[in-house]
Amino acid sequence: MTDSIVDLRSDTVTRPSLAMREAMLAAPVGDDVFGDDPTVIALQEKAAGLLGKPAALYVPSGTMANQVAIRAWTQPGDEMIVDERAHCVNNEAAAIAALSGVQVRVVRTDDGILSPDCIKPLIRPPDHHYARTRIVSIENTHNRAGGTIYPVETVRGVAWETKSRGLILHMDGARLMNACVALGVKPTDYTKYVDSTTLCLSKALGCPVGSVIAGSRDFIDRCHRFRKMFGGGMRQAGILAAAGIYALDNNVERLADDHRRAKRLADGIGAITVKRKGSRAKHPAYNVAEPPTNIVIVNIAESGLRVAELLTKLREKGVLVVPFGPDTVRAVTHLDVDDDGIGRAIEAFAAVLR
Repeated sequence: MTDSIVDLRSDTVTRPSLAMREAMLAAPVGDDVFGDDPTVIALQEKAAGLLGKPAALYVPSGTMANQVAIRAWTQPGDEMIVDERAHCVNNEAAAIAALSGVQVRVVRTDDGILSPDCIKPLIRPPDHHYARTRIVSIENTHNRAGGTIYPVETVRGVAWETKSRGLILHMDGARLMNACVALGVKPTDYTKYVDSTTLCLSKALGCPVGSVIAGSRDFIDRCHRFRKMFGGGMRQAGILAAAGIYALDNNVERLADDHRRAKRLADGIGAITVKRKGSRAKHPAYNVAEPPTNIVIVNIAESGLRVAELLTKLREKGVLVVPFGPDTVRAVTHLDVDDDGIGRAIEAFAAVLR
């Protein structure tokens, strides 16, 4: 995409800054499959410390991070409890079934947040007729729910419920740092309650590639094996890991700018009005939910446009978003979209109705 495009499709479209590229160029490297790439080792140690876990593992993607963790915790025939809109269920190519042989039991929620009360009735009794409930997975922030944030006390309650029943609690923390910046808490305020967590480096943190998994040393050792099995072993990966180190040092606090811009985008789009046929009054053209973090969900049913039509018209005006349902589109703010870009996006949403 050129600089003339306001690309709000995802925070995965971010491009490494010049300073990040210089850090990558300068990175000492080895062979990570043999475990001797010094920059990968440094990133893993840094991530483990940040997330309050004994060990961490660098993997190519957020999908692989979730799937390696699930495989490491489970046996075929186990069951996992998860929100029905979770990324690991909807956007990871049925990998839970294909790679781990695990059955999924989904929970329907309004906001993507699992509570102890909604988990409790889904835990199977110890009976050979049933799948063994093994793991509960939470997603923080929750993508398909619009970037919603788990309250720390909710995670604590879910952790108490899972531990008292002998279950594993995994956190898909792809956008965990967005949650932490929005609430003003530390990652460890969450991670001390979970058995494992992931963290994506290639979304709002701005890296070109990569995620980490964190947990106990035995768990990470098992993850290492499944990373190799799933084809995730990389050789001179320190060139990529250096971007992760740079991101954790420089790109966390600035997430507040993305959240501020998401709110401005939501407010601007929500203020756009149209006249309905036969009425003099103006009505909101778009129904926009208040964004908790950097994800803006726009319902366009009142605009009179179809999703495909809106996407085409926005693209013609240099703005990119993605379809997110029969009547909704998603826009995600990130470090490559500045205040001017947000203004252009709001103007484009208004202009397509003229």
